[in-house]
Amino acid sequence: MRVTICIGSACHLKGSREIIQQMQELVKVHGVSDQVDLNGAFCSGNCVNGVCVTVDGVLHSLKPEDTRDFFDKEILGRL
Repeated sequence: MRVTICIGSACHLKGSREIIQQMQELVKVHGVSDQVDLNGAFCSGNCVNGVCVTVDGVLHSLKPEDTRDFFDKEILGRL
């Protein structure tokens, strides 16, 4: 599964760094590093919403405080 987190300036200001750190920790804790490929990208083109996170090509908008629930539903729920 490919997960791409936008690190462009708008998403950076909205907390992309915190989301990346949380995602890295969640992947490690759940032992799914062989199944989840975390990546960064500049500008996903949806700057007005939260941090852009793409899971296997599907675009989501995410806030740092929602990362754990998002991970459980969109990542663990699909593995």
